[in-house]
Amino acid sequence: MKQIALDIGVSVGPSLANFYPGHNAAALAHLELWMAGSTRSPVPTYLWGEHGCGKTHLLTAVAEHIRAQGALVGWIDANTEQPTAFNPEWEVLVLDDVQRFSAVQQHAAFNWFVNAATPGASRQPWVLAAGTVPPPDLHLREDLRTRLGWGHVFHLQLLDDDQRREVLLRHAQALGMTLNHDVLDYLLSRFSRDLGHLMDLLQRLDTYALQTQRPLTIPLLRAMLDEL
Repeated sequence: MKQIALDIGVSVGPSLANFYPGHNAAALAHLELWMAGSTRSPVPTYLWGEHGCGKTHLLTAVAEHIRAQGALVGWIDANTEQPTAFNPEWEVLVLDDVQRFSAVQQHAAFNWFVNAATPGASRQPWVLAAGTVPPPDLHLREDLRTRLGWGHVFHLQLLDDDQRREVLLRHAQALGMTLNHDVLDYLLSRFSRDLGHLMDLLQRLDTYALQTQRPLTIPLLRAMLDEL
């Protein structure tokens, strides 16, 4: 098995600018509003929807935007084994995949909520969270579950096939790729409908094409997959 290096080519990370909203324009506008200035939302924002609807993309985009401004971000997701103690310098607290939180992660998230709401604190960080179900359906400790539903709640919808096609074409353009419709149809018909997976596959294909100096074709895609 040949390992494919991924340090060649252009890397395009999640941002609000490259998020294709589809039916999720209200959620995108909400995030853009609270990131436009120095004031963050005084109540939590919770995004929910099926896997692949863009929740992690949006959370990552917000976190990277805040860090680029020189501010600090606290982050817990289901893979965070030992969450750090609350930092009063955090400007945004991000909680991703909350439906998968362990007891330890739930305890840390609740502790963050409590500290974020402490009266007289120099700053009140914005809590931005995401899960696959609405807050009332989360199987979490009650004090955390209710806090997640305190503020703004948005249900994110999956993109349809035409919208997925548009997203992949835009991503290819951002990577500097010329993506023909045969390759695009192959990707959409043979692989996971999760856009994150498809975009990662597209980026790997771009890297592989640069390494092998071959045009982007279905045979090239098959050759790449054979070497993974």
